[in-house]
Amino acid sequence: MPLVRIALRRGKSPAHLAALRSGVYQAMREAFNVPENDRFILVSQHDAEEFDYDPNYLGIARSDDLVIVQITCNSGRTLQQKQALYQSIAEKFTTDPGLRPEDVFINLVEVVKENWSFGNGVAQYA
Repeated sequence: MPLVRIALRRGKSPAHLAALRSGVYQAMREAFNVPENDRFILVSQHDAEEFDYDPNYLGIARSDDLVIVQITCNSGRTLQQKQALYQSIAEKFTTDPGLRPEDVFINLVEVVKENWSFGNGVAQYA
């Protein structure tokens, strides 16, 4: 059910990108109980002039290694589940590919179940 978009500066290795995809998927499985194989993750890399961010917003010192993760998912999860997800993603990204927690920006977009079609023009969750 989640659709994940990961944006970062261009130039990272395939292993780095794979670690990001794997880390966010594992965190969603653990914190949100996402079913096995429910894996839809898009990674986009951007040139410097296409990737704009404030390096110190809210007193958080970000670097050019910033990764922006946006997850669109069904609504209804608790605050505790959301906090667990954010923490888990940051920890996994710190372990592999070695990001600083300050460089992990996460945005959760919640939608109702009928807003999904996984194929065949059918709203499978409606």
